[in-house]
Amino acid sequence: MGNVGLLYVGAILFLNGMALMGHVKDRGAVPLNIFVGLLQVITPTYLIFTADGDPDVIFGASGLYLFGFTYLYVAMNTIWGFDGTGLGWFSLFVAIAAIAYAVVAALRGDYAFAVIWLLWAYLWWLFFQLLGRERGELTAYTGAVAAIEGWTTAAIPAFLLLIGQWTALPNALMAAAVAVVTIAGFLWARARLRSASPATT
Repeated sequence: MGNVGLLYVGAILFLNGMALMGHVKDRGAVPLNIFVGLLQVITPTYLIFTADGDPDVIFGASGLYLFGFTYLYVAMNTIWGFDGTGLGWFSLFVAIAAIAYAVVAALRGDYAFAVIWLLWAYLWWLFFQLLGRERGELTAYTGAVAAIEGWTTAAIPAFLLLIGQWTALPNALMAAAVAVVTIAGFLWARARLRSASPATT
C-alpha cells in the first residue's frame, strides 16, 4: 500500500471509529470517507494501468480497492440511508480477502504487514457482525477497534515508512510490537466499555 494512502487510511479509521462511538455527529465523517475512498480507488487504478503487466505491482494495488470501496460504501450509506446489511456482508468478503493478503505477506517474509492484514480482517469481521448480522451491541467496541487500528496499523506505520524508520527494528519484532500494542488497546477498550455499561440481569 502506498505510504501516503496508508496515512490517510489511519485518519479515516480513526474518524469512523469516533463516529461509531458517538463523538462525530450526523454526517460529519462523510467528506473524509469520500476523499480517502476516491484516493484508494484512483491510486490503484493508476498503478495497474502503469504496471506494464508486473504481477507484483498489480497484486499490491489490488488490496487498495478493498479500502476504497469500503469508505465510499460508508459515505453512500450515510448520505442516502441505504440498508447497512449490504455493507456488512461486503465486509465479510473483505475480511476473508484480508486473511489471504496476510498469508501472502507472511509467505513473502513481511511478518509485520501479515499481522496488520490480520488486524484489518478482524475489524472488517466486526463490521460484518455489526451491520450484516445487525448486532448493534458491538457498535461502541467496533468504533474503539477502528480508532485504535487507525493509529497502530495505519498512521504510525505510514509515518515510520515515510521517514525511512520502518526497518529500524527487525520485521518480526515490528510484527510483535504491532500485535501487542494493538491487542492491548482492544482489551483496554473492552474493559472501559464494560465498566461503563453495567450488566443487566
